[in-house]
Amino acid sequence: MAKVRHRPEIRFLVIFVMLLAISFTVIAVRQVNDAFVVPYTTLVARVSGTALSLLGEEITVSGCDLRSPRFAVTIYNGCNGLITSLIVLSGILAYPAPRRAKLVGVVAGLSIIQIVNLIRIVSLYYIGALMPEFFNASHIVVWQSMVILTGVALWIVWARWATATAEPAR
Repeated sequence: MAKVRHRPEIRFLVIFVMLLAISFTVIAVRQVNDAFVVPYTTLVARVSGTALSLLGEEITVSGCDLRSPRFAVTIYNGCNGLITSLIVLSGILAYPAPRRAKLVGVVAGLSIIQIVNLIRIVSLYYIGALMPEFFNASHIVVWQSMVILTGVALWIVWARWATATAEPAR
């Protein structure tokens, strides 16, 4: 029987799927959720509350809840940017790139995802306060897609950059 060569694309895909499966399983464990995910989501709520306060809103933050006289919203696990962060992190770690490039990708990618997610939360607050009939569609269809597409686009840009910087100059 002929020996099958492992193509880099297959290796990447296998590692990527394994990292995703492991990370999604880990954050689903109740102890991890309670010890990491909930405090992380609470931090996202605090940062979002601070941003809204800086924009002149009378915001009260309690745990993962943002409340004002105009509108209230709760930030759940799927809304904290963590899932998209894990997807990008898994893609970067699985990709055959130098460690320095991976470090740059992780720091830049996770930072950008959190900034986009903050913009998402602030905009959803205003949509809920000013146009509540559009809140669900904006939350589920528009912004959920935008955050995931941002993650995918970030990974593609990073992978092209990491590949270009790893190749010897011609």
